[in-house]
Amino acid sequence: MEVRNCKLCGRMFNYLGGPSICPICKESAEKKFNQVKEYIRENPRASISQISEENEVSIQQLQQWVREERLEFSKDSPVALTCEKCGESIRTGRFCEKCKNNMASEISSAFKKPEAAVETPKKALHDSDKMRFKR
Repeated sequence: MEVRNCKLCGRMFNYLGGPSICPICKESAEKKFNQVKEYIRENPRASISQISEENEVSIQQLQQWVREERLEFSKDSPVALTCEKCGESIRTGRFCEKCKNNMASEISSAFKKPEAAVETPKKALHDSDKMRFKR
């Protein structure tokens, strides 16, 4: 097992994977996430700065949760997100559904097994086609 220091509080903990934060900070972050999620449900027209101030969560943390698709804003929310690829308006994540599907099909086509090459039959060698040596 690997021992690391929590990047939030500095405590040492057994690192098992994921973000380098201790279980106590991870639990605290989950509580904050649930608090923010409930706040957005009750206040669908709130801006990101209002959400940040009311819940004492950084704007960067809110943006991370949105990019991870853990938070989704309502259609009438003033929060404007755009697809990083085509610029279409989205409510969560980094890409619109159309771009996600295009990228997924590009990736899957890149990993397809090449079709087996059709072997052309070798023509039989005649005595006249063979190499001769002089003595």
